[in-house]
Amino acid sequence: MMNTNAPIDGVLRLTASERARAGEALRELLVHGSILGQDPAKQELYAWCRAQKDVLRDLAELNGLDIEVDHENRLVLALPREAAMRLRLPMDTTLVLLALWYDYDTKVRNESATQVVVSIEELHQLLKEKLLPELKSQPTPTRMKDILRQASRFHLVRVTWLDPFETSRVEVLPTLRKVIPFTGIAEWTHLADLHRSAGSEELNASLTEDPLESDQ
Repeated sequence: MMNTNAPIDGVLRLTASERARAGEALRELLVHGSILGQDPAKQELYAWCRAQKDVLRDLAELNGLDIEVDHENRLVLALPREAAMRLRLPMDTTLVLLALWYDYDTKVRNESATQVVVSIEELHQLLKEKLLPELKSQPTPTRMKDILRQASRFHLVRVTWLDPFETSRVEVLPTLRKVIPFTGIAEWTHLADLHRSAGSEELNASLTEDPLESDQ
């Protein structure tokens, strides 16, 4: 009878240096959700992931993740396979990300922009005009900072903090369109309408489950 508990010869036959690099890549993906090849500090890691994407996919699968390598945007993205692993977002975070997605998509599609940067003041205006015309209160500066810090941690935005706070600059990263992969403005509008008609639970479920599931 075969001994199924016998030691396995190596981890997918990786060398010690390859195991170290694979571990670094997995930790980055588990903590941040992606690896940005445009970040000078991550260029070598991105290059390794691109060259060894099959190995990385095998290892990520053990953690319930699918790997997407987008060389055009120099991006490695980890997508959770199970709904339980997806991030559940508060309503205000959901609305801020929707507003940033709208601005990014509009400028890339209509203006062929290669970089999309919006000030906090412009972000508040987007929230008021595009999502909630009847909005009576915007996120406080403290809350907006928390939302943007979380988005930055997951490589959705890159923030330059300035004084006064309203002049701070938010660069929307292409990761956001991967995490919320609408096919276009019509789909975005439908999701925004859910907030007005059905309330926060349905909106949050649509944002965190349906778009990601459509990629698998």
